[in-house]
Amino acid sequence: MPYLDSGGCRLFYAHSRSRRSGAPTLLLIHGAGGNHLHWPPELRRLPGASVCALDLPGHGRSAGPARRTIADHASAVIGFLDTAHITRAVLVGHSMGGAIAQWIALTHPNRVGGLVLIGTGARLRVAPAILNGVLTDFEGTIDFVNSCLWAQGAPGELIRRARRILAETSPEVMYGDYVACDTFDVMGRVGEIATPTLVITGTADRLTPHKYGVYLADHIPGARLFTVEGGGHMMVLEQPDVVGQAVAEFVSSLVPAASIAMTRTTAQ
Repeated sequence: MPYLDSGGCRLFYAHSRSRRSGAPTLLLIHGAGGNHLHWPPELRRLPGASVCALDLPGHGRSAGPARRTIADHASAVIGFLDTAHITRAVLVGHSMGGAIAQWIALTHPNRVGGLVLIGTGARLRVAPAILNGVLTDFEGTIDFVNSCLWAQGAPGELIRRARRILAETSPEVMYGDYVACDTFDVMGRVGEIATPTLVITGTADRLTPHKYGVYLADHIPGARLFTVEGGGHMMVLEQPDVVGQAVAEFVSSLVPAASIAMTRTTAQ
């Protein structure tokens, strides 16, 4: 499992290489309080692609201070791409990660070969009880947040594992994530996104309801909408085969694949 030193931070990422020449590179960007394990193996090892699943600064195994804006998170991701010598990538973002991916597509379009936006929106307001509770009642707040992540009937082991990941994130980092989400708003700008885009939304998502995805698909030119029936906010873990197949089909449609491949990665 490799690390990269970028912008004064030691960043961890899980890397699955493709044996296919010219395979596209996917960068998986997790949501608030998460890490690379919020992505299932079906996406972290997507066939036909080289996949990097990044721990954002201060999350998982990555070092670094809390970020409090989506722009600051995006700068860390761009720094990772620069250090890893990834010229262009398909950005796959979940929740806050989707906001980061949108921001990069708007500010660094030449670095983005495609967008997959999962359980996210053009605006991500955070309930004051969650925002304030992170610093005043961390354990109670992550219990509440975790209860909202899942569709009814989600396996208990998934729920418990996700809760452990949230609990491993410091309150300061979690608070920074929620502040970043709460102040994010590109509703008036998503029409400027020119890269091919797939929007994936769940019908049982309580944190970023289905209508958020519909808005993105309606306002990003040429975007495709894929709906996960019965999918909660963590639809990627609840229904990994369904989501993985949708992403695989989208990535295979991107032409030419070689133009979004990783040119060279210094860390093995």
